[in-house]
Amino acid sequence: MMIDPLDEIEKALECLQLPKLISRADVKKQYRFLAKKNHPDAGGDAQKMEALNHAYSLLMKYIEEFRYTFDEEEISKQFPGVDHAHRFKP
Repeated sequence: MMIDPLDEIEKALECLQLPKLISRADVKKQYRFLAKKNHPDAGGDAQKMEALNHAYSLLMKYIEEFRYTFDEEEISKQFPGVDHAHRFKP
């Protein structure tokens, strides 16, 4: 089963506590802020840091390859075939 990019991006935004309309600089700034707070060397949780790293890399990849907005319509345009199977299920 294919992972829904919309769900994955929404989870990444939630992990980094970001809104859907942001800039690349906003993502970077928020990631650095949360990384300082949650880094294992600073007494943070390693699993939380791993989640932050994954969310950051996912959002930055999306920004570099596609767009700056993370609304459902824009994500659907970038991944047009993902919801195709869901539309025809009974």
